[in-house]
Amino acid sequence: MKNRVVITGMGVVSPVGNDVATFWKAQCEGRSGIRPITAFDASSLATRIAGQAEDCAPDGMPPREIRHTDRFALFALTAADQAWRQSGLDVAHDPLNPYRCGVVLSTGVGGITTFEEEHSKFLAEGPRRVSPFMVPKLLSNMASGMVAIRLGLQGPNKAVISACSTGTHSIMVAADLIHAGRADVMVAGGTEAGIAPLPIAGFSAMRALSRRNEEPERASRPFDADRDGFVMGEGAGVLILESEQHACARGAEILAVVAGYGETCDAYHVAAPRPDGSAVSQSLRLALEDAQVNRDEIDYYNAHGTSTKQNDAVECLALRTVFGESMPPVSSTKSTIGHLMGAAGAVEAIVCVLAIRDGILPASINYETPDPECPVNLVANESRKAHVAVALSNSLGFGGHNASLILRRYD
Repeated sequence: MKNRVVITGMGVVSPVGNDVATFWKAQCEGRSGIRPITAFDASSLATRIAGQAEDCAPDGMPPREIRHTDRFALFALTAADQAWRQSGLDVAHDPLNPYRCGVVLSTGVGGITTFEEEHSKFLAEGPRRVSPFMVPKLLSNMASGMVAIRLGLQGPNKAVISACSTGTHSIMVAADLIHAGRADVMVAGGTEAGIAPLPIAGFSAMRALSRRNEEPERASRPFDADRDGFVMGEGAGVLILESEQHACARGAEILAVVAGYGETCDAYHVAAPRPDGSAVSQSLRLALEDAQVNRDEIDYYNAHGTSTKQNDAVECLALRTVFGESMPPVSSTKSTIGHLMGAAGAVEAIVCVLAIRDGILPASINYETPDPECPVNLVANESRKAHVAVALSNSLGFGGHNASLILRRYD
């Protein structure tokens, strides 16, 4: 028998708020966080909009240390602090074994802003001007390492990188460690701070980004016939996972159960999804099998739903293949906050937990023109009340990574 994995804490940094309560209120209201880019001069770029998060750092972090830490790690530390505080855990005072408490937390692109800044200094002023903090600032594993240092967690620690499936895969790997009996507590999730000139120029060159610059709040429109690309976002999502036995022994409030998950690879193309959606369908089936739930038991599906032509059509095809006429209500968190890339899956898992907790299906906004290629059961434009006992979150990443996560109400 596998150790049942439960969720006891959550933390969020996002374009619509840097705590769970503020973020969830915006989700329930269908409020967009997409705005013109202010972090740098974007006037020369084809896409000049994004979902920017406010700068933040965990309480008590010295200003000098903040300056020497990239924003993606600061986001992770802030969200991890929130989640840890909600969980009620404390390595310093609780009878916890720090070697059985770990972190799986990663990012899609790492410290890209640090890389750009230091490379510019190198070209303009030479190698002597490169900061000695450059390498630890930009490494993708620094979020997991710094969270472990801050919380005193000496158990398993790693960064799982699978592009836009990173956040979901991190939760899955952390849950596996608890299932296997190798850890009691895991901090898991994803973080991203990739809104910088070079990444936006690169995605624009692929024609992957929306160019609806004059109406940013309406730019991200998953499954809508007039969608023209995704919108980059930034932030972090962090969850505290525990074995059920460990959580119950200390009297923790259990928010939800990690019921099961599935993963596959398209093995088709570095950026385009397999057109028939077969690998996505199989990932969904594996998650249902692992969770031991029937397809008609899924009460809510949080879509990858990027607002690109190919992704949305293929994901919808996979949904129809697996669920048929019993397709659950669907919405895309990316419609309001953009695509948080490495953080997306973790933030969307938190949305599923909140939907279960409050019985609210958050809306997928900007749905105006139905697409015949995407006959999806969309929670369109307005959130609604519903009983949610089981929720499914899906993530797809460049390289063909597919990850499906099922969460359920704790009984």
